[in-house]
Amino acid sequence: MTIVILGVDLGKNSCSVVGVDAAGAVVVRRSMRRQTLIDYVSKLPACVVAMEACCGAHYLGRLFAAHGHEIRLMPPEYVRPYVKAQKNDDRDAEGIAEAASRSTMRFVELKSQEQLDIQTLHRVRSRLIAERTGLINQLRAILMERGVIFPLGRRKFELGLDAMLADGDGAMSQRMRQLVSELRGEWLELDTKIQALNGEFVDLAHQDAAARRLTSIPGVGVLNATALIAAVGNASGFARARDLGAWLGLVPKQQTTGGKARLLGISKRGNTYLRTLLIHGARAALPSLSQSDTPLGRWLKAMIERGVHRNAVVVALANKLARIAWAVLRKETTYERSCAVAV
Repeated sequence: MTIVILGVDLGKNSCSVVGVDAAGAVVVRRSMRRQTLIDYVSKLPACVVAMEACCGAHYLGRLFAAHGHEIRLMPPEYVRPYVKAQKNDDRDAEGIAEAASRSTMRFVELKSQEQLDIQTLHRVRSRLIAERTGLINQLRAILMERGVIFPLGRRKFELGLDAMLADGDGAMSQRMRQLVSELRGEWLELDTKIQALNGEFVDLAHQDAAARRLTSIPGVGVLNATALIAAVGNASGFARARDLGAWLGLVPKQQTTGGKARLLGISKRGNTYLRTLLIHGARAALPSLSQSDTPLGRWLKAMIERGVHRNAVVVALANKLARIAWAVLRKETTYERSCAVAV
């Protein structure tokens, strides 16, 4: 019995394992707890260990790689077509093993602990910002029901709310004034936590050489740079620059059949958070870049003169920035504004 590929369906407590030989025949089919799985794989001869890229997969992948195994992580949506008949953990593990044997399968790079740490900081920051946005919207609704309306914009609302609480007008009851004051305190706590995380990202960008190179790209700040490093590392998982843009969902979605090509809006696949950061960075950099006498500036100016919608120009610039970021990471060089952009 020689296991060539070991498919592992990860669970919270128990994991299903299916081992196949060189001919693709199932030779092992078991269910075991996590620690038992770690002990079992550590005693196996070197083979391919395949898992879905879900929570806990990178940790186990690093443990198994330390014992000489080849790790293949795959997006769950790419594994789903290989699951046959009824869906259960056993069938999932079998489908994972079969999907890992395909030469055309796309695999996820194994992340280091440092990458996962940065990714976790970004996800916590994103959650805090969402909580702050929900809190601000709730505050506006509470005050609007009492005839108190503030201009658009977080900063204007913040200043107006502080002035209202300091003046003590009688638009609200004492209980509602106390509640709004408590919500304002919660808002300030969220601001403090977000600013602390922003400071950590600045420190990380200063300490990491790859992040410093990325910040030389216009429209790429410390948030974009650290998020890129957390998501793609040195970009070795992408053979070409266009692959990174496609992975981020910044390319047109295709509906081609019968030889007739039809391109729609961007596919919006891949890392939504990173795509959002790149689009915001492109929108901020567009005014200055489109006025610059550089290859990138002339390319943007030509699109604007052709009447391309501004949002389409922003997305095209975001895709270009992603491709430049790939070149900066792979070639370990900084971006030169005067050089032609050939990625």
